[in-house]
Amino acid sequence: MNHVSLSEPVDPESTGTILVVDDNEMNRDLLSRRLRRAGHRVMVAENGRAALDQLASMPFDLVLLDIMMPELTGYEVLEIVKKDPALCHIPVVMITAATEEESIVRCLSLGADDHLPKPFNPAILRARVASSLAKKRLHDSEQRYAKSLERELEIGHEIQLGFLPETLPTADGWELRAHFRPARQVAGDFYDAFPLPNGSVALVLADVCGKGVGAALFMALFRSLLRALAETEFAAAATVPDGLCATVQGTNDYIARTHGRANMFATAFVAVLDPATGALDYVNAGHEPPAIIGSNGVRARLEPTGPALGLMPELVFGVKSERLAIGETLFAYTDGVVDARDPGDGSFGEERLMALLHTEAPAAASLLERIDAALTAHITTAAQFDDVAMLATRRTA
Repeated sequence: MNHVSLSEPVDPESTGTILVVDDNEMNRDLLSRRLRRAGHRVMVAENGRAALDQLASMPFDLVLLDIMMPELTGYEVLEIVKKDPALCHIPVVMITAATEEESIVRCLSLGADDHLPKPFNPAILRARVASSLAKKRLHDSEQRYAKSLERELEIGHEIQLGFLPETLPTADGWELRAHFRPARQVAGDFYDAFPLPNGSVALVLADVCGKGVGAALFMALFRSLLRALAETEFAAAATVPDGLCATVQGTNDYIARTHGRANMFATAFVAVLDPATGALDYVNAGHEPPAIIGSNGVRARLEPTGPALGLMPELVFGVKSERLAIGETLFAYTDGVVDARDPGDGSFGEERLMALLHTEAPAAASLLERIDAALTAHITTAAQFDDVAMLATRRTA
């Protein structure tokens, strides 16, 4: 049988940069020579303090670490390395005597990846090093993939922001503001506002089911369909309710018929505002009921007039009407507001939101800022549970 020695050529892909830490010069020299013959780049440190200095100055793929050393023991160095986010991914193989079972257990409990018994056996050395470097290469590969995925999500985030209106329509006597806080880099919530051919303004706030990339892809589709159909349907419709109903039903039918197997749907509030009169025609497709806020607090909730969009073809959506008086504000929001969680998993809740709405805000922007500040104070250190989108329209004169 042929045996492969450490002196034989090895695949460069299997080599790495190794730090040998031992206060015994003979041990350092022996390990260094054997590792270099195997093609590895080797650095040495005579004590724990010097080892930490080396680890801070350059990247390593593996550390061979003796236990009993001056300055810092191997236990102390190991504990420092494994608690440091910048170093904890580096495999550490402890150099131990074959009889030191208690030390081996302690090292493993502190995070050591393996141990190398003394006196050094070439075959065991080769196996320990190969195994540890393979682990490091896997980690590095995962990190590269994670960074590439993060970059793709950043691109998706930038593209998705392009689906939100760059500027909101303006009209004399009206203030229109929006707030958007995604839970991840891409989101399923969206808002929109755009002028219609008859001089009215379309207002949209929607929440696609699910989270992440899938919801974001359908967010773009729902938003584009509502915009495109509104332009054609309102130009041909005899009345605002007719145009509104045709736009919503067309969006619903396209999603259900073309993408039914994806089982994706969206709750949506789609409204048409006449700036001249304050008249508001709307469809609430299974969405959180927007509120109309006056001087005495919330005077009306705009309850659903139909189911969520995309569940099945030919669903029926009713159109209802309201009128905003001077000083009144229409506030619409997605369920990420009431579902926001604190560190103890407690929800922000509708009751708390309504309490904020019952105290009149002097401007639409101030209202959104107040609610966002309350959400931030509620969430504190917890991860954001869901996307948050809000739209406020105030009639000022």
